[in-house]
Amino acid sequence: MTWTIPQRSDGPSGLALSRAGSGPTIVLIHGVGLRSESWARQIPALAERFTVIAVDLPGHGDSAPFDAQPSLADYAGRIAKVIDMQTGPAVIAGHSLGALIALEIATRQPDLCAGVAALNAIFRRSKQAADAVRARADSLPLDEIADPEPTLERWFSIDRNPDAKQACREWLLGADPAGYKAAYTVFAHSDGPADETLRALPCPALFMTGSEEPNSTPAMSEAMAALVKDGQCAVIDGAAHMMPMTHPDSVNAALLDFAGRCHGGAA
Repeated sequence: MTWTIPQRSDGPSGLALSRAGSGPTIVLIHGVGLRSESWARQIPALAERFTVIAVDLPGHGDSAPFDAQPSLADYAGRIAKVIDMQTGPAVIAGHSLGALIALEIATRQPDLCAGVAALNAIFRRSKQAADAVRARADSLPLDEIADPEPTLERWFSIDRNPDAKQACREWLLGADPAGYKAAYTVFAHSDGPADETLRALPCPALFMTGSEEPNSTPAMSEAMAALVKDGQCAVIDGAAHMMPMTHPDSVNAALLDFAGRCHGGAA
């Protein structure tokens, strides 16, 4: 398929975003090295019932980068400004690093969040996994894009989806090296929300991953959901890390059900 989205417009703080549909708001936040086009198979389905806003992370797509190495809170603060401009709280859905940003917004500014969906989120990596991802972050150059094939192999080693893989290859090769390294560094040094943060989360939370996901594992999503008062876990059978692109029907069904519940049964 062609991975296209509605035309971008300029949002606050140099963020580029697309907007589709009408009704209560859902905000979509992609992961490291990607673009808002990675949600191309979610936007039409969600836009039938909701206003869908898909953002390019700072330093990705058409969004301006940070001037210095950002923190997770910096990403959350910039994207929260988009939500603050809406008429009411939004359901915030994020994938990978985007999931961590979504949870950070829900924690820091709960008044903006009707619900949070964390797709393929990490939580308490093993020491071996943490050492490996931090070593990759340290090795990334600032002035050129590293070979994307090792990343693509991690993402698509189980699900051989050629269209999705080629789209991701093009986005990775076209990424801003400094923006990519900044985002990957934040992702590498994050270990998921603190237990007490999850216990205090005031809004409904959906933790979704794939049954074949080797890094953001089902056990991680199950553990986070168990800590949230109104938490639920969904595991997509046969899916791995890039499930929004490779298993859209299952992802869309879960997001539509969750967002409808969070937005008072919006139809």
